[in-house]
Amino acid sequence: MPDAMDRPIMEADIVCVGFGPASGGFLTTLANAAFHPDGTPALESPAMPGMPLQVMCYERADDIGFGVSGIVTNAKAIRESFPDLDPASIPMAAPVKDEKILYLLDPVGASRRPLLMRVADRAIRAASGLLGVTDHAMELPWTPSFLHKHGGLILSMGQFTQWVGSNVMATGAVQIWPGSPVSEAIIEDGAVTGVRLMDQGVNKDGSPSDGHMPGMEVRAPLTVVADGPVGAIGQQLDRELGVPEGHHLHDWALGMKFVVDLPDDCKLEAGTVLHTIGYPEPEIFGFLYVHPDRVASFGIFVPSWFDNPARTAYRYLQHWMLHPYLWKHLKGGKLRSWGAKSLQESGKRGEPHLTGNGFARIGEGSGSTNVLTNSGVDEAWATGVQLAQGVIELLKSGKPFTKENLDATYLKRRRESWVETEGLIAAKARDGFQRGVIPGFIGTFLTGMTKGGLNIPGLPGPTHSRVPDPIKYYEGRISPQEIARIRKEANAKGIAVSNALMDAVGWPEIPFDGELLVSHQDALLMGGKVQAPHGYADHVTFPFAEQCESCASMICVEMCSGQAITPSEGNRPVFDREKCVHCGACLWNCAKPHPKDPELTAVSFLAGTGGFHSGEN
Repeated sequence: MPDAMDRPIMEADIVCVGFGPASGGFLTTLANAAFHPDGTPALESPAMPGMPLQVMCYERADDIGFGVSGIVTNAKAIRESFPDLDPASIPMAAPVKDEKILYLLDPVGASRRPLLMRVADRAIRAASGLLGVTDHAMELPWTPSFLHKHGGLILSMGQFTQWVGSNVMATGAVQIWPGSPVSEAIIEDGAVTGVRLMDQGVNKDGSPSDGHMPGMEVRAPLTVVADGPVGAIGQQLDRELGVPEGHHLHDWALGMKFVVDLPDDCKLEAGTVLHTIGYPEPEIFGFLYVHPDRVASFGIFVPSWFDNPARTAYRYLQHWMLHPYLWKHLKGGKLRSWGAKSLQESGKRGEPHLTGNGFARIGEGSGSTNVLTNSGVDEAWATGVQLAQGVIELLKSGKPFTKENLDATYLKRRRESWVETEGLIAAKARDGFQRGVIPGFIGTFLTGMTKGGLNIPGLPGPTHSRVPDPIKYYEGRISPQEIARIRKEANAKGIAVSNALMDAVGWPEIPFDGELLVSHQDALLMGGKVQAPHGYADHVTFPFAEQCESCASMICVEMCSGQAITPSEGNRPVFDREKCVHCGACLWNCAKPHPKDPELTAVSFLAGTGGFHSGEN
């Protein structure tokens, strides 16, 4: 693409965008094949003859261990890469020992449950002695096989990526550059020929200011796109190439997570995995994973089919924590880290074009997440390994990185792998949730038990097509006049309306304790810090003023993980980069369509640096 600015240029052999599980698998496999036992290059650089392969990986965040996230994974692909893996060598890792699924009843009476669920709740309470119901929760006596993680691992995303990155860089085969956001792919004559890093020394709108430095161009025969579900390069390629027919990106979720020190009297052992359904709202799933040394990761997932104008993940997370079954384990605990992340949950049907001349896509942004088994880390790792194996094959045969050659090596491996087989089984697992939470659970169960043979059909659509009008949603519970008053007062104060709306329908106040139950703003201060270097453009913009001004719900404000998007007079959202945690929730939590493309929203989420970081992840 044309660019009149005079930019520095660097030549490389492979450039990788984003560092996470997918690029970890790719770089680990590539690094292991880079040298002969005597230290001489096994893969020689075409860009620098006589030198080892020149591989550059650019990561937006200021550190390669930026993710605050608990993970439970079967880890079969990870173990294949590390056949002698000792979990104790990875900080916070633990083998899975005990798994439970909990159905959480509503202990406060505020949950908006469908009729069938209310009937089931009454029956469960009536038979509580027979069903073993304690603390308003029922432990399901049987865990479906497709959810099992026995033999797998509990990991911290941040600690795992730190461990992988350290191992990769120690080989000398790869350079990983954190704090280096990639703004766009360079596309010439239909081929990707490298990437362009973000300009520095610019104003918030991207215009040059004092100390302006144009972003460097890194030219390479192969660009590996591993920038996740909201990455700027993945979005660019989707715009340029479209998506395969019948595929979509309509199913998303926001994962909001805590890492805590458990209280001394907590009896949960390392390796424990708890999955929850039913509370605080039926559509919200929860999890709790216990790491070694009395540390736990827990959180909730708020999905795109959660048709609620008060989509505050943080407040709902606190009510989840306070559920009696969970609070008996958590009371007296202390917050260590906090974080949030968008999840691409369209799975196989969210798969973009995986290859093209000069590029390949791997990881979550490539549609590898399995929405049936609730897993994505091992799948992402596997896609990285598959690409690396294909790349090594092409390098050794001296073939270029054309779409045809990448299809014959990488894509062929992926299509013949368990990632593809299990992804196809899971493709329609969540469709039932488009019809309601009960059909959703039934459909997921049918899909899992029949290996994809049966499901409950549904037609996922863009989030903006299903966000309810607050007046209609709260009809009979909050008057239109009261909603208007709440909105006006919130806009004047520059705050979200979700807390006031939840108060009005009966959700109790949070009993803050200053240690674990803390305000959203305090979590941002206690659980880490936002890195927002000066001299970069804002990465979240609202380019269509008329769409924002006519919005009745302002879901982008309610769902913002870091309170970085706030309302103002005239219904115009205001973005503060100093608070943004880069979760990407605003990209899909928008009640208005893009004026030129109804598949997109009216929020623009661009390349950006910084984000939320904690040393305790």
